[in-house]
Amino acid sequence: MKTNSFKNIILAVVTAATLYSCSGSRHYERSPESTDGLYNSSVADSTSNLANESWDKLFNDPILDTLIAEGLRNNLDLQAAIQRVKASEAYFKQGRAAMLPSLSAQAGYTYVRNSESTYPDGPREYQGQQLSLEASWEIDIWGKLNTAKKAAYADYLGTDAARKAVQTSLISSIATAYYNLLALDSQLKITKETVVTNANLVETMKILKDQGNVTGAAVVQSEAARYAAEVTIPDLEQQIKAAENTLSLLLGRTPGPIARGKLEDQQANSMLTIGVPSELLDNRPDVMQAEYAVISAFEMRNNAKAYFYPSVTLTATGGFESLDWSELLDPGSFMATVVGGLAEPIFNKRANRTRLEVAEAQKQEALLSFKSTLLNAGAEVNNALNTYDASVRKMELRQKQLESLEKSVEYTKELLTYGSATYTEVLNAQQSLLAAQLSNVSDHIQKLNAVVTLYRALGGGWK
Repeated sequence: MKTNSFKNIILAVVTAATLYSCSGSRHYERSPESTDGLYNSSVADSTSNLANESWDKLFNDPILDTLIAEGLRNNLDLQAAIQRVKASEAYFKQGRAAMLPSLSAQAGYTYVRNSESTYPDGPREYQGQQLSLEASWEIDIWGKLNTAKKAAYADYLGTDAARKAVQTSLISSIATAYYNLLALDSQLKITKETVVTNANLVETMKILKDQGNVTGAAVVQSEAARYAAEVTIPDLEQQIKAAENTLSLLLGRTPGPIARGKLEDQQANSMLTIGVPSELLDNRPDVMQAEYAVISAFEMRNNAKAYFYPSVTLTATGGFESLDWSELLDPGSFMATVVGGLAEPIFNKRANRTRLEVAEAQKQEALLSFKSTLLNAGAEVNNALNTYDASVRKMELRQKQLESLEKSVEYTKELLTYGSATYTEVLNAQQSLLAAQLSNVSDHIQKLNAVVTLYRALGGGWK
């Protein structure tokens, strides 16, 4: 009789497993979304990829490399992202453990006193002791537990991808803040040099006025030009302090001075190789995170479908039970039970159908978000390349402009001495030179930041 019962349980399990094996595939397959043309047809795909370059070999500035390393150790946002990864890993471990049987130990004591009218012949009192182990296991025939485990694993990988995204963004932010700080230093240096040049011009104007070559208006206008440049110095110094504080925050340190190099010494990697668009799926953290969200939603949809099928559970209890403490551990007090159960949902207030409809909608939402993230990644790569190309062309033209303006300032000063040029021509030439010098700094920063932006857009910095 017992043998037949066990055979029936085994037969039911084997039959259900066979039905499950005949069902359709439940494995996620990457959507065959084409990435052709994602970088724009005007951009030639290269065989190598800037994203594979280590960040400490990209910037060619030991001071910047030291700052980035400090930021990776101490940045608070990155540390918080690491803690989120640990929490997600704990949830995944819990989901994996759900596949295992549960085991619990039980110890009990029961005392009952019966009434004389109910039990006239006794027993009046009853006491029993029990010491047992109970194991329960849900046989995951339809994959309800397995799909939940897979979804938890995808969530874990997505959280880790988010941590990688924070890291790539942090490296980009530190480099950008560092370059902007160098640009402010350079602008301050240029402005101070211009103030000195303008002060010398004021002295020249005073001499020419004494000689009767210019009027007092020339002197006061040259003084105004000097102060017009000098008045910008306090703002630049304040911006430098603010930039240092911003960079300190990224480094996870209290506000203070930042050691740094010079803008003219910066030579970021100019080998802007971008690889093929499909590499964004495996290199760019936010794209990876979006795809893991699709995988998680896919598995949760499978999980919702599994609720429509019957659940099979096995429960086994074994231990000792007796009416007398002295006999509790005797072999004759051993007891055991094995129970197999099958539960099929019939009516549960539409909970299963709602779960499936919500899971399907969430899967479609995740897929749309993934496509949007991928398109945005391609646009960012495109924009960074175009910005770099524009900055290179501007710097070439700006250098020619600077050479011409420097000659213009020099010539107008000479002509002013001989009375062949007016003081306004000298002032205009100097102001034009100052504006071009400041614009040249902006062009240089635009080029450097374009490299940083492209590196982040391709997913560099986390490998």
